[in-house]
Amino acid sequence: MVQIANPIYDVVFKYLMNDEKLARLLLSAIIGEEVVSLKLRPTEHQFPVGKALMVMRMDFSARIRYANGEEQLVILELQKAKLATDIMRFRRYLGEQYRNKNNVVQEPAEEYAQRKALPILSIYFLGHKLDHITAPVIRINRSYTDAATGEVLQEREIFIESLTHDSIIIQIPYLTGHRRNELEQLLSLFDQSFINEDRHLLNIEESEVPKRYRALLRRLQQAVAEPEVREIMDAEDDLIEEFEDYQRMIAEKERELFEKEQRLSQKDQELSHKDQELSHKDQELSQKDQALSQKDQELQKKHEQLRRVAVTLTKAGQSPKEVAAILGIELEELNDLLS
Repeated sequence: MVQIANPIYDVVFKYLMNDEKLARLLLSAIIGEEVVSLKLRPTEHQFPVGKALMVMRMDFSARIRYANGEEQLVILELQKAKLATDIMRFRRYLGEQYRNKNNVVQEPAEEYAQRKALPILSIYFLGHKLDHITAPVIRINRSYTDAATGEVLQEREIFIESLTHDSIIIQIPYLTGHRRNELEQLLSLFDQSFINEDRHLLNIEESEVPKRYRALLRRLQQAVAEPEVREIMDAEDDLIEEFEDYQRMIAEKERELFEKEQRLSQKDQELSHKDQELSHKDQELSQKDQALSQKDQELQKKHEQLRRVAVTLTKAGQSPKEVAAILGIELEELNDLLS
């Protein structure tokens, strides 16, 4: 059992990859093809906070030799993320790679040199789990297919290669218990189930690491003895803790805002219900007013009819008392009617 620095930390991962020979060894195993040469390219966006890197991104110019002996120069974009929220950064960085005018080579031609965009291969080390897929290592390989026949086309076109790319995703949380092939055995160096009381360190059984990859293990052992590496790991811990506190604060504020919106929505519903009730009552009052108005009109009409009858009876010589008796009203009512 040996102790190694935990490569999930950006500073340790960078320490490992700064050894060009070991970086080629690791990347060859991940890609599944021989990385013949590797050159670290300037990375424009690493967002340093003190000496700790919040985002680990390393870009390489790599020459890959395939099993058939052919070689190809590609851009290797290597990114490592601890948090699921880093996906938008990945998209932004990938867009930068496509826009970068330096990601081209000049190819000789009969009339003049042609500019050819270098293929891009993205490798992502994720410290979190994807939503559905549980495989520790996922390869996303493009294929050309005849849409009519379904035939897989073997030839490659510069146009297509310049606009699409392959990817490899490594889910660190799913490395635990997976040793099905040599690559998964190698990636046991990242298995967080081997963490000891000091989360900066992993306890690794050397015999479980294939012999040809044990130089990587030795490099991670050396990192343990580097005071600056340990210091920056502490800084990374502080940074991540502050970031998580900030995320929790935002989540709490969002929860409070959501609850306020819910309360306001409920009040809006209550007010809407009250408005509907008031509107219903207004309709009822309007209907009553219309009914009263109609009754007033009927009473007015009846009053006018009685007045005409009373006038007619009076002109016919009937006494007021007789007229009141005929109409079935009091004498006072008759006087009011005739006034």
